[in-house]
Amino acid sequence: MSLRLPFAVALSLAVVPAALAQEGATDIGERLLKDGAVQAALAHAKANEAQLLDDQVRICEVEAPPFKEEKRAALYKQMFEQLGLKNVRIDRIGNVLGERPGLAPRPHLVMAAHLDTVFPEGTDVKARREGTIIHGPGIGDDCRGLAVVVGIVRALDAARVVTQGSITFVGNVGEEGLGDLRGVKHLFNEELKGKIDRFVSIDGNALGITNVGVGSKRYRVTYTGPGGHSFGAFGRANPVHALGRAIAKVSDFDVPRQPKTTFNVGRVGGGTSVNAIAFESWMEVDMRSSDKAALASVDASFAKAVDDALIEENARWNDTGKIAVERKLVGDRPAGLTPPDSPIVVAASSVTRVLGNTVRLGEGSTDSNVPMFLGIPAVTIGGGGASAGSGAHSADEAFDSTDSWKGTQRAILLTIALTQK
Repeated sequence: MSLRLPFAVALSLAVVPAALAQEGATDIGERLLKDGAVQAALAHAKANEAQLLDDQVRICEVEAPPFKEEKRAALYKQMFEQLGLKNVRIDRIGNVLGERPGLAPRPHLVMAAHLDTVFPEGTDVKARREGTIIHGPGIGDDCRGLAVVVGIVRALDAARVVTQGSITFVGNVGEEGLGDLRGVKHLFNEELKGKIDRFVSIDGNALGITNVGVGSKRYRVTYTGPGGHSFGAFGRANPVHALGRAIAKVSDFDVPRQPKTTFNVGRVGGGTSVNAIAFESWMEVDMRSSDKAALASVDASFAKAVDDALIEENARWNDTGKIAVERKLVGDRPAGLTPPDSPIVVAASSVTRVLGNTVRLGEGSTDSNVPMFLGIPAVTIGGGGASAGSGAHSADEAFDSTDSWKGTQRAILLTIALTQK
């Protein structure tokens, strides 16, 4: 089958030095739209959006609980194979990868969406449709992103588009919750280490562009002690009381509004009975900021609060039954930034604008945090839909498919743009 090279790409190969091609990101959308192959790919996306929505539902009706994404990964691998991608595989950590070679190995673009959801094993994942609205756990976050990745490949092939650089398409594990971005961390640290030039995550609905990565530190803190009868052992240090002291200190943290920095005690537990001094008490804590220094500062304050609560509780009582504490890091998402004037953000803005959409830059905690932290050009984009949707992370999550093809088109055009030098 013969393949056509988009005119704009051929031009960059012929006469445009690599450095100048990046400087041309401002109008890259306009230049690409002059090419017939690009136009054909975009037309294919609009004409075949119904098929893409069917893919979105099909993917979403295979469960992918935290740390148990295997069933959905198997389906996604099968879809990649049916699309004709090269070297389709599931890596050691569980990511699904498929390659679409270009005229040259570099620049190497990774287009990714995450396989996992927040929902536990056994959740009813059957989707239902009500007009343009599709309901289902994870239907937008991130079944939409996974479907758009498939749509990009299908449209590029249908229009016989050859890209200058090469693309690896990925369905990655571990984006949600305590998954701690383990899928993308594995890509950058092992599977594709040193081989990724640009990275795009397609995550969620609408048409935003995330260029600021909100970092987070998550801890599980456990106070332990000998416990005892609430009357007979009274005077013994109490892990629950220590936990209460720590929570009170956390609640009094003074954090900056800009850059926005947050803290939250999300879960607590422990104890055995109303008339027993607990032998264990625990909490899970989440702290976030887009600024590395601010995150480090609140992290240090948290460590001090935990330790001071232990000291104070032990000092409060004279009994020999002292308590101890363990502070375990269970989530570490690095903060990062891709500057608004960087070529990848300028290119994403250009293709968004040329398709008649409003450019909206924002911040969030996504798979792009990892490359942003490493200094590798990266953004996260929404996969389309009439709005941000509703009910995210709930069983009744909704995706409004009105004009959702616009998200697919934007992703296709950005893919072609980012494979240029």
